[in-house]
Parts: sequence; C-alpha cells; structure tokens
Amino acid sequence: MKLLITSGFLFLITCTVWAQPATTVPAEKMRAVFEEIKTPFKYGIVVPQPDAGRMVDSPTVFRKGDTWYMTYIIFDGKGYETWLAKSADLLHWTTQGKLMSFTDNTWDATQKAGYVALVDTEWGGSYEVEKFQNRFWLSYLGGSEKGYEAGRLGIGIASTKDLSKPFEVERLPQPVLSAVDADVRWYDNKTIYKSLVIRDKTKKTGYPFVMYYNAKGEKPDAKGNGFENIAMAVSSDLTHWKRFGQEPLITRKTGICGDAQIAKMGDLYVMFYFGAFWKPGAFERFACSYDLVHWTDWTGEDLIASTEPYDKTYAHKPWVIKWKGVVYHFYNAVGDKGRVIAVATSKDLGTSPVGR
Repeated sequence: MKLLITSGFLFLITCTVWAQPATTVPAEKMRAVFEEIKTPFKYGIVVPQPDAGRMVDSPTVFRKGDTWYMTYIIFDGKGYETWLAKSADLLHWTTQGKLMSFTDNTWDATQKAGYVALVDTEWGGSYEVEKFQNRFWLSYLGGSEKGYEAGRLGIGIASTKDLSKPFEVERLPQPVLSAVDADVRWYDNKTIYKSLVIRDKTKKTGYPFVMYYNAKGEKPDAKGNGFENIAMAVSSDLTHWKRFGQEPLITRKTGICGDAQIAKMGDLYVMFYFGAFWKPGAFERFACSYDLVHWTDWTGEDLIASTEPYDKTYAHKPWVIKWKGVVYHFYNAVGDKGRVIAVATSKDLGTSPVGR
C-alpha cells in the first residue's frame, strides 16, 4: 500500500497483489505421487520377440469397449514398423497385425514407429482414445535410412477410422516436425525421436493439442557427446505444429531423457519418462507439473530399474495406467530374452507364462 498526502488530507491507497500460480511441486506431494504410482512387483514379459531377428519396443496401451489394445514397434535390422495387439486383462496379449509397414520412395520408407494420440490421460480413467474430425490419430518417428534410428529422423502424423483393426493407417506426406524446420531450437537441431500427443481442453498453453517429444541437438555435453531431451510443441489442428518455448522441459544435459507419457491426477500432471546414461543403465523416472510446462523432477528412487535377467541391460520406455485399483507399468525390457515388453504392477499378480 502507499500513503498519499495532498491538500492536508491523508489518503490510503491499496494495491492488490495477485498471487502467481505455483510452478514447483512440493516435496511431500512428489512423495505422495511416488507412493501412488510405484509398482514393486515384476510380473514379467507380456510381449516377447516374435523371433531372434525382430525386437519389440515402445508400448502404448489404450481401451475400446471391453478390450485393451497395445501398439508397439518392431525393429528387424532394417527399421521400425508399427504393430497392434489386444488383451482382455492387460496381462495376456495376442498380436493382431501391422498398422504401419515399410514403403518405397517416401520420407519415412524404413522408419515408422507409431504412438497413439489423444489417449485419455485421467489417472484411473477410461484410457479410451478421443477422435478428432471423426478419426483416430497417431504421431510417429519416421525416416528413410536403414538401421537402428538411422539418419535424420522426424515426426509424422497419421490417422485412421478404426484403431482396433490391423489396417494400414493414412499418413501425411511430409513430417510435421524435423531438425531442419525454420523454428528449430538448439536442443532439436540434429534429430527428433519419439512423440506423445495429448488433448488439453483447458488450453494451458493456448492450444488444444500438446506434443512432448525427444530430441537431440548438435550441442555436446561436457564429454563431447550428444544428449537427448524432452521438449514441447503445440497445435490447433494436429497437422500443423510449432515448438513451444526456447528450452527443453526435461534434460540432464548428458545421456537421455525421453519417451514421455502424461497422466492427470486431480490438479497435477505426472510425466512418466525414462532416463539413461546420466547414471548406469536405463531406468524409469517421473516429473510433476501444474501447467504442463513447468516440471518438478522426482529426485528419489527409480520407478523401474534393472533387477531381473530379462531387463538386466535396460528397463525403460514407460506406459503406466491404473485400472480397478491396480497400477500397471509397461516398459521395454532388454536382457537375456532380447528386447521385449514387460510389466510391473502395484499388486502381486503372479508370474508371466511368457517368461521372466
């Protein structure tokens, strides 16, 4: 407030100070989230390698009616294709077929790693996929060079009328985000990897569609190595995207932070992601936010780490849901069974018949 003296009179002028929304999540709330999402029981492998020459990766789990579906990707030495599986109970999965296959003479000829967009983010919610313009949507990692994530990759967008059937989806002819865009940032000017697209009806960023994506820039870390960050882009129509902000959201400026998944718990957003090589191995982490932009990173123990022969090399790339009181944490496991998809749970549900 201010005191103003004029013509012998004393006036009291009050100034209203508006409280700014909190951007840092308190430690006790972070601990409460950890206790809610932790999954100490490793059920085991749910999607094995189909054969020795093909490796399984990157689960996305969603629901339609009474059936669960999972998209995942297979690397066969040449590149990525996107596959579909279904389940009645989240533990036993049956492969249905492909959603995205290799093509000839396209920007994404040998790399099509797809991730379903607009999955319900509500923690313990429906996990159904929202339609936009009467279609279901996917973002995907695309590229034309052969090999494991080879060449300069970008993000493509595809859509389909039915995500529950193994039909080839319809892809836009060019990437919507790449390392050669006019608005490229220092952290994504080399290549761009996995993406997640969510619907934000509150438009906290000013846009209804938000994309989180992994990216690597040409700037090296202290040891001269490239590093991978989690960044954000926004869109009004799913087909035109622009970067949001000038800095990545999650980074250690060494190693990898990647593969974000978002869950909404009341007024809080939880980002599941994986870390790698800023300490030994690859492991599952999380961060929390009130506004989808400013994130408080968890500093405690890993959500998932390598403890079993089948995930002894890496335990990473999360998809986490809560259903009927049980938390299911799907992840990519690399170990003595090759590269597979495994699940850990908040309750002991036994041991997978596929293997441990």
